[in-house]
Amino acid sequence: MVRLPLTPAELERGRRLGALLRRARGDRPMLDTALDAGLSPETLRKIETGRVATPAFTTVAAIAGVLGLSLDEVWAEIHRPDGVVGPGEVDQARDEARPRLAS
Repeated sequence: MVRLPLTPAELERGRRLGALLRRARGDRPMLDTALDAGLSPETLRKIETGRVATPAFTTVAAIAGVLGLSLDEVWAEIHRPDGVVGPGEVDQARDEARPRLAS
């Protein structure tokens, strides 16, 4: 079976998913998270970096469950319209701006 190349939209959703999972994981070790979700650390690494842009639903559900994310949160983050800033990006932008504002 030949797999069709991913569309730019699918690649963007994969990047958003990876970023969401990295933020949700925080300081928790990747190894612990992967093993608790029943995955290899390399699989989680590939998803978090967007190299696996379309992981299986059960894989996403397992990771989300371990990280305490609802599937509604995951869906909302990866399917938000372009140009709409997600909650994590607001926090990140605010944190990055603080040092400049203090100067």
